[in-house]
Amino acid sequence: MDLKLKDKVALVTGGSHGLGRAICLGLAAEGAKVGVNYHRNPAKAEAVVKEIQGKGGEAVAVSGDIAVEVDVVRIFDQLGVVDVLVNNAAVCPVAPITELSEADWNRTFQVNMTGTFLCSREFVRRLDKAKRTGRIVNISSQAAFRGSQSGKAPYDASKGAIIAFTVSLARELAPKNICVNCVAPGFMYTEMLAPFIDANREKFEGRVPLHRIATLEEITNVVVFLSSDCSSYMTGATVDVSGGLAMH
Repeated sequence: MDLKLKDKVALVTGGSHGLGRAICLGLAAEGAKVGVNYHRNPAKAEAVVKEIQGKGGEAVAVSGDIAVEVDVVRIFDQLGVVDVLVNNAAVCPVAPITELSEADWNRTFQVNMTGTFLCSREFVRRLDKAKRTGRIVNISSQAAFRGSQSGKAPYDASKGAIIAFTVSLARELAPKNICVNCVAPGFMYTEMLAPFIDANREKFEGRVPLHRIATLEEITNVVVFLSSDCSSYMTGATVDVSGGLAMH
């Protein structure tokens, strides 16, 4: 299947590691030119860029805190015309509600939700100016539906907000033929989840109907599809990629 992503420009926030890195590689494999956004670790972002270039693809590292408006504008200025936006960057403080600070709560929403808003707004502004269409793919989580037992209330709540934002933005942008969809992954082996999975892998796998942890490529495949013209009749959808954990 030709996903028609060749020479499209895609921005992946939080693209230097974990799922973001996998998404960057997946989009590049389909011929997209990839902007690998990072905030604090240029070496990791450059490593992703070199990996893509080593396979014959095109990529560039773009620094910026997506929770800061001027940084978001600068990210888009560096890339020029962008066809696909993947809102992937996220933070996840872990603490019981009795020990959770207001600063941690606010920072989680500022990055996870406000960052998604700021990037989406800048993306659409530029599409409007250029009279172009595009694709937005937001990354949520099965925890938006199920919650967590390990003190991730701010993360879970922000991921629920992203789903609501996806629906609202999809309705608003449908007349412009800008499709907005969301992916809700389940357990996957990333830097965020690895310590919990390593502590009791059997427990985590036992909670999943398919009885295994997802590979990053399995999540990436869905994101890449939603980034492409092959998903042209999908908007406002949240796709459950959780091995049956959420069944939503």
